[in-house]
Amino acid sequence: MKKALRIGLAALAVATVGTATAIFTQSGYTSDEYASTPYVQTAVLKRGASGGEVMELQRRLKMWGYYNGAVDGIYGSGTVEAVKLFQKKNGLTVDGIAGKATFAALGMNDSVKVLENESKSNNSASSNYTSSDLYLLAKTIYAEARGESYTGQVAVGAVILNRVASSSFPNTISGVVYQKGAFTAVSDGQINLSPDQTAMNAAQDAMNGWDPTYGCIYYYNPAVATSSWIFGRQTVTTIGKHVFAI
Repeated sequence: MKKALRIGLAALAVATVGTATAIFTQSGYTSDEYASTPYVQTAVLKRGASGGEVMELQRRLKMWGYYNGAVDGIYGSGTVEAVKLFQKKNGLTVDGIAGKATFAALGMNDSVKVLENESKSNNSASSNYTSSDLYLLAKTIYAEARGESYTGQVAVGAVILNRVASSSFPNTISGVVYQKGAFTAVSDGQINLSPDQTAMNAAQDAMNGWDPTYGCIYYYNPAVATSSWIFGRQTVTTIGKHVFAI
């Protein structure tokens, strides 16, 4: 069931891309402006997130006078402050994070539904893993993505968990991490570095169900990737220096 759900969410992310153009065109933006950042739903949006859903969030906040920055799909300080102002005006918890309550108040109903579905399926998700699993996941995140934003670090953890849930990969975290040739950090020994608290938090968030990649099972840095095969995978989103794909 768990594997089917994660694979289903990946399909949902790709399918939703097709609806993005209509949403943005009706709002006065052309499809070309949004071609590189499809509107797909995630559980929560925080500082450092990017993509089509952030654009939709910004568009709505701007339309209602809470945001005066560029609708660029980057969840930076301006978007955080706009979300906080919206939350304050609407009696919500003022934290600058767009979650279920904020999505609902903004009328982003698809995002609310995805969050509700993920919440139902992931209530006991982290209980499926041990403390050793958490630590290994954090070590991998730290070794592979310590220079990335927090969202980018959670995304790397999510890819590992998505592989665990996929029938195409080993069904344990250790099996995925130590699969031959899977991660550079294992090959060059950086997997042996001790993770910091940020990496530990990112690992826990990933285990709790936050998936900024929308179900991806691959990621790569196009500036340093050497395998031509990876460039043929279907891109879902880009976070920091990493491209996430299925």
